[in-house]
Parts: sequence; C-alpha cells; structure tokens
Amino acid sequence: MGSYGMLARRAVQTDTPVMVQIQELIRGVKDAVSLAQGVVYWQPPKQALEKVKELVWDPSISRYGADEGLPELREALIKKLHRENKLSKSSVMVTAGANQAFVNIVLTLCDAGDSVVMFAPYYFNSYMSFQMTGVTDILVGPGSPNTLHPDADWLEKTLRETKPTPKLVTVVNPGNPSGTYIPELLLKRISDLCRDAGCWLVVDNTYEYFMYDGLKHSCLEGNHIVNIFSFSKAYGMMGWRVGYIAYPSEAEGFGPQLLKIQDNIPICASIISQRLALHSLEVGPEWVTDQVKDLVKNRALVLEALSPLGEGAVKGGEGAIYLWAKLPEKYVDDFEVVRWLARKHGVVIIPGSASGCPGHVRISFGGLLEDDCRLASARLRKGFEELVRDGMVE
Repeated sequence: MGSYGMLARRAVQTDTPVMVQIQELIRGVKDAVSLAQGVVYWQPPKQALEKVKELVWDPSISRYGADEGLPELREALIKKLHRENKLSKSSVMVTAGANQAFVNIVLTLCDAGDSVVMFAPYYFNSYMSFQMTGVTDILVGPGSPNTLHPDADWLEKTLRETKPTPKLVTVVNPGNPSGTYIPELLLKRISDLCRDAGCWLVVDNTYEYFMYDGLKHSCLEGNHIVNIFSFSKAYGMMGWRVGYIAYPSEAEGFGPQLLKIQDNIPICASIISQRLALHSLEVGPEWVTDQVKDLVKNRALVLEALSPLGEGAVKGGEGAIYLWAKLPEKYVDDFEVVRWLARKHGVVIIPGSASGCPGHVRISFGGLLEDDCRLASARLRKGFEELVRDGMVE
C-alpha cells in the first residue's frame, strides 16, 4: 500500500502550491525579505482583540457552532452586504477563509469532467481547487494586453461554442495576482454572458476594500452569481481563517447542498475566529480603509523598484496588494529568476508561471511596514538592474 501509484490521481496531478515552494525558498535564504505572500502587515482591530481575549474561558468557544456560521455573525454580514455591497437577495455561509469558500462552491456546483473558465493571470489556488476536485477541463481565457481585463469577446465565443456549456466562470476582483480592477460595466457584461449561457459566475471579492486612485468597488447580484468575501486581508485576520459566501437565496437547492459540503470539511469555522470577525465588523469599514490608504506608499516604492524592466512591463495595482510585471523576453523560466533574486539579492517574489503566465512575476506590497518595504524595494531594484544589464550572475 506504500506505492505512489496508489495515491489519488486528482491529488498527484494537482499543481504543487507555489507558496509552499516559496516558504521553503525563504527558509533557505538568510535575512531574506518577502514581497511574495499575499498578506497585510496589520493585526485585527485592538478593541476586537480585547473583546475576544475575554471569551477564551467561555465554554461555547470550545464547542461546535452552527455549520453555516454563528447566527449573530451571519445577521451582521447580511446587513453589511446590503449596506456596503448592495446585495439584498443573498444568503450567507461563514467558512474557514476564502479558499475554503471556493472549494465549497466547486464541490457544490461542479462534477468531475465539467469544464470551467478562468482568465490569465489566474489565482493559483482556484486553479488547484478545480484540479483536486476532478475538474480538469479548465479553459483559460486571455486578458487584455494593456489592462489585463478579462476578454469578454473571447468569453462570449467560448460559452457559445463549448458543448456542453462550461459550468462556471470565475474572476477575482480586484485581481490576484494582478491587482487589476474589473470595471462594473465589464463585470456586468461577463455576468450577462454567463446568465444567458446558463452557467454560474463566481466572483472573489477578497480585496473589496483595497482600491486606489479614487476607484470604487462594486458587486453584482443574480440567481447565477456567487460572491466570496474574506476577513483575512481587510482586518488582518490571515491566521484566524474566516471568509464567507454570499449565494442567491432564490437558487433552488443551493443552500442545502452547500451545507453538505460544509459539514464534511470544517463543520464550522472556528468559533473564536467568528467572534473576532463579528467584533471587527462592529469597528467598521472605516478602520480598514484607514489601513489601506497607507499602502499607496508601498505601491510607489515597488513601482519604482520595477522600473528597470522598462516601459509597459508593469501592469495592475489599481486594487488589491499586487503588481504584475513582465520579465525580459529571454527569461521564460520565471521561477529560476525568483530563486536567483532570493539567493543573490535577498528578496522574494512569486513566479508568474504559477498563474499561467511564464516569464512574469507577482509582487505583493501589503505585508511590510513602509521602512521594510523600502529595504525590500531597494533590493528588488538592484536585482532587476543587474538582471537587465548582466543577466543572472552569481
């Protein structure tokens, strides 16, 4: 029974998590600074943490809760969705982070062998979620060369010509790994194409509060639309693992099937984490936007560090915590460039091949305080200057 051949093909054929590889790389480089993982540098609101600290001895914290989430948290989220996102016909399920939310949705909506649609550069964990659940017919559409916006004309043709029709289309808005924001009119067109074709649209809104330069985030609602949200980045709750699904209340059978999946994966999200999420909501979105507004300084530092790559090489950054950059033409093996930058220059970023785009890199500017980001950016600029001038000299 120890044979490799006895392992599930679904697991074996799923991509290796890029962040696991990056963490191994970081551990092997002394004093490396990371512009890799999608995290923020702040902790949850102090007043929310103080309230949770008092709950540790409450017996309810150590028990199971309702599968779909604490009633008071779900009630607060429904009010938040109505007030902030203009979603009034959605039900809520609380999950152990947005990644688990996405897996729940895939298991609820897709059968092995179904086709699905993503757009490059795509979020690597979503791609892996399809792979590990047997959804291997993953149609990857192009983004605009200038904006990285999903190509709606390609989507229209693909949904019309692919038989059977793809089961779902998924986007992250604003984007991971690109930081590109999909304008409301384009998102509406994508939604209409999905509705008319009879397929689901799954929108990951993890970075809803991370908008810059006067842009405003918007959501859509419909019986074919499922929205995902997260506390991880907004409230600095990465390790607490709380996300939630807003699904159409009128979609027949959706809720009961989703509940089956939930009961067999986490049963429920951590109770103390849900309490922290509730108390963080009470602090309000203004607390989040106050944190986010300072990230423009980090973004400017990283943009300057990427300047050696040349005009037009850098895209995205209108939202989320990412910039997306094209390496010089001869560096298709982006992972080798990432390893070299870590070894030679002590700075770590993400290879674009993990998101379906070899020869590119993702840079995260959310995880470091400004002074640390300045240090990381200086190392990155020096590395790219050397890469462009001399190549990967050891």
